[in-house]
Amino acid sequence: MLTLEDVLAMDICQRGRPRVVAGAERLGAPVRWVHAIELTDVARLLRGGELVLSTGIALPDDDGKLAAYVAELAEAGVAGLAVELGRRYAGALPAALVSAAAAARLPLIAFEHEVPFIEITEAVHARIIDAQLEELRASERLHEMFTELSVAGASPDEIVRQAATLAGRPVILADLSHRVLACEPGPVSNGADPARLLSGFAARSRSVLLRGRTTYDGASGWLVTPVGARGEDWGRVILVCDRPPTPTDTVLLERTATTLALGRLLTRHAESLERQAHRTLISGIIAQAHADPAEAAMRSRALGVPVEGRQLLALVVRVGEPSGVPGISAHARVLEAADVLAEACRAARIPALIGTLDDLRAGSMLSLGPGVLADEVLGAVAGKVRERLGPVVIGVGGPADSIRDVRRSFLEAGQVADVAAGDLPFYRLPDLHLHGLLHLLRDDARLITFVERELGPLLAHGRGTELVEALAAFLAAGGNKAAAAKASHLARPTFYERLRRIERILGVSLDSAEIRTSLHVALLAHEGAS
Repeated sequence: MLTLEDVLAMDICQRGRPRVVAGAERLGAPVRWVHAIELTDVARLLRGGELVLSTGIALPDDDGKLAAYVAELAEAGVAGLAVELGRRYAGALPAALVSAAAAARLPLIAFEHEVPFIEITEAVHARIIDAQLEELRASERLHEMFTELSVAGASPDEIVRQAATLAGRPVILADLSHRVLACEPGPVSNGADPARLLSGFAARSRSVLLRGRTTYDGASGWLVTPVGARGEDWGRVILVCDRPPTPTDTVLLERTATTLALGRLLTRHAESLERQAHRTLISGIIAQAHADPAEAAMRSRALGVPVEGRQLLALVVRVGEPSGVPGISAHARVLEAADVLAEACRAARIPALIGTLDDLRAGSMLSLGPGVLADEVLGAVAGKVRERLGPVVIGVGGPADSIRDVRRSFLEAGQVADVAAGDLPFYRLPDLHLHGLLHLLRDDARLITFVERELGPLLAHGRGTELVEALAAFLAAGGNKAAAAKASHLARPTFYERLRRIERILGVSLDSAEIRTSLHVALLAHEGAS
């Protein structure tokens, strides 16, 4: 965008020694075109944004008519009036012309030396056309880049990240409730602080009212455009500006909004944007992707989940393998689990971050008030989840006082969910007893060696599977052979023969309580590792 100040700084203009005699405060006005006109009734020939050049030879002598001439120019929206001294006016412009321009806040420039107007016109028009061509090229590059993102099925985070990179400034995606769904500060070199960007975001966002498709709010420095399709807006995308936006900035933001809207239309069957935003933050917490915990806390608050002065609990739902229902994949089932978990938390009026962790597990960070009884909330949430999803396993991590410690709670909840088996509404690590200990030690070389030493010969035997099953039934029955045979649906002689074969292969006596305990521990460890 070429401004009047830019035009006056050009070499061809500087040769005329331009002097601004009025309206200096509006030198930042954009110049759309240059007209050299020696008429007084020029308003009908102008469309706004022009720099009018004149020698003054046709200007009236009457002060009132000079004021009327300036008023017509101002009403037409010209960028400025430049008059060359020497032909009509020697040394200075008429006081009436200067005062009228000052009153109308119309930039008035006096060229103290003669300068060919045709050269000014050619030079300025060349700059304007070059700028327009560059805007067209930039628009084409943006179109190609965002088309590639659409075709690749890029996530909202990826789209916002690309927009911030292209703009070199922060970009924020929020929903209509002013919750931040994605925030990208942009290049590190711009020094944008995510905590500052998101501080008090909801209140600041509500203060920006959209006027037309895209709005620049000078007070906040935000360029804002709605995101939606088919007449239904569902969010707003914001470019945080450190200067008034250019037309290219507007094209970039509107193309970003279009790509986000198209992405949602194409993925309505997948995760909601809210779930994606939650999943991204949860993944960042677990992976310790946020160098400063305050940033993660700020992002959580921006999503409507407070963390200061709260009890923070991680909860993991393991849905298990697909049920075999036609059309229900593992991914679809875990997406359903995340949505059901979100509904349960809303019903309990508990703020929570909720998202998928992988194809078998959904996770949540519950934010409980200081006086809230965690077990009551967990019981209510778990009850609704199991009511909708059936016998899923729900693991709960230890409480965390700050978001810095939530990672530990998530890891613990995940371990519990992976190991727990039974019909309790939810499990904590102490509920797992020996299973929990063996799971924690599952990668320990000493435990692996112990299992191999205790069960290796049996596992390597040609009929190892049926013998291991017989041993598991015998140990589960507490060493009661008759009860184990009945549970295995085998005749007693057949079952007893299998037990004798196990003793021969392992070289042990199953009558020994210590041997049975040792084998039971090894068997549990083997099952947990397989």
